[in-house]
This record gives sequence, C-alpha cells and structure tokens, in this order.
Amino acid sequence: MEFEKIFQDIPAHVKALHGKGEVASYIPALACIPGDKFGMALHTVSGDCFSAGDSEERFSIQSISKVFTLSLAMGCEGGNLWRRVGREPSGNPFNSLIQLEYEKGIPRNPLINAGALVISDVLVSNLDDPKKALLDYMRVLSGCFDINFDSEVAKSEAQTGFINRALANFLKGNNNLFNDIDEVLDLYFHQCAIAMNYSELANATLHLANHGFSTAMDESILTTEQTKRMNSLMLTCGLYDAVGEFAFRVGLPAKSGVGGGIIAVLPGEYSVAVWSPALEASGNSLAGAAALEYLTRITGRSVF
Repeated sequence: MEFEKIFQDIPAHVKALHGKGEVASYIPALACIPGDKFGMALHTVSGDCFSAGDSEERFSIQSISKVFTLSLAMGCEGGNLWRRVGREPSGNPFNSLIQLEYEKGIPRNPLINAGALVISDVLVSNLDDPKKALLDYMRVLSGCFDINFDSEVAKSEAQTGFINRALANFLKGNNNLFNDIDEVLDLYFHQCAIAMNYSELANATLHLANHGFSTAMDESILTTEQTKRMNSLMLTCGLYDAVGEFAFRVGLPAKSGVGGGIIAVLPGEYSVAVWSPALEASGNSLAGAAALEYLTRITGRSVF
C-alpha cells in the first residue's frame, strides 16, 4: 500500500471541511482551540510510520482514554467486569441519564460516560495510585515519557462536569459504584485530560492492531481474545450514536473523543490516529472521520 502518497493527499482532501463543525465549547478549556487544526499519523505493525498535517501539538484525548482504562480494568478483573457493564451500542448520546435509568444502573457499554465511570471505579478499587498507573501506562505504550495531564483541562472538566456527577450519583444509588464519588470522578476527569499528539496516540494504539502485543513494551498487554473484544467494542460502540454511520463509511474499529481525536486500527496491519477539533453533531471529529474514510477508500482495505 502506498501510504506515503495517501498521506501527501489527505490534508488537501479534508481542507474543504475547514470552518465546518463546532469545537466542544461546553468544556471551557476546549472552546478556544481553532477548529481547523489537522494532523494524522499511521503506524504499521512492521514498524513503518507515516504522518500528515500542520500541527503536532498535544491535545486532550478525552474519551479516547476509555480504551486504555478499559485495558487496565480487564487486567484487574477479567471476565467479572461484564457483570457491571454491558457490551451493546447505546444509540443515545454518550452522557445519557435516561438510558442509565432505564437500564437500572448498568451502563450499556464501557465506552460511554456511565460505563467509563464504572471502569474508573474498578481502577480505584484495584490500584494504589490509579492516576499515576494510567499515566505510566500511556507513557510506556506511546514511548513518550513526558506525557502528562493537562491541568487546565482537568480543572475545566471538574468545574463543568455536572452531568457526569449525576451519572456517578445514579450509579452509586444503584450499587454500581463502590468508591467515593469524588475520587472516581477525579480519575475520570484526569484521564480525559491526558495530553498527547496524534503520532503518540497512534503508537499507543498499535497493540490493538497486533493481537495485543506492544512493540513499545516488547510484551503482550492484552491476550488475543481480549484484543478481539476490545476491537469489537470499538467497532460497535466507539463513536457513540454515530457508530453505524462511521462503520458504514470507514469500516475500522475506532474510538473518538470530543477533543477532536480519533484512533482506529486495521487488525494485523496498522493503527492510525487523527486530530481535528471541529466536531459533527454526535461529538466526533468532522475532518478526522473524512480522513479515515479517504484512507480506507483509497487503500481498499477495512475489516469488511
């Protein structure tokens, strides 16, 4: 596959989308980021790297972090995890209280906010210092040891996270949150505020394209079975209530974040990360999804 030529062409392909979509202004720290920034990187399992775009600045990965906290939680609790969180697409906004109430405090999947709060609760229960453990995990996976939390974003998340607090309280009231609510929320707000660039994210995701084996760590961090499950959850739940449209257009397991990032994998071949802050109505990067659609259309390769 001629990735080099594709990555030369992608910025021009998405340029028409500049000025469209909206940044996530409900999080004040994200409201001032220009929506037309764009960057993309692809890492192959054989060790090749390709990139495009005009910015390598770090951005808060937001809900992309849910993939990595879920990986840690799988290691902590294994199959018992699924007693507390489901594995079905939501079909509703990522912070829906109505759905959580309808399902009596069992989140539909771990990649929506309520499910991620349960995962954070698992990490608080099992790790002495879950914020440090998560940060160390991301540093080793990405191979970049200066990755950190964006303190301004974390503070902004905490100050405006009223719906997430409501979700946490509802989970607690239904006996599906075991630890102190503030401690769980603190971890959740900080995981969303991890700042990385698109190349670091692509590298951190590469194990999901490589049967769970991390070349950065030189070991398997997920079993083949766990990797299959993670990729299936990304394919069916990773882009909230736009997941069907994304699968139709792009055809890759993926996870988005309202910071404008999207990670995706083609199992056995590559991981890819793209960043462009302007979002469509469901909270997914407008230019990012278009770039990934272009990638799979030109290569003729997807999971389908």
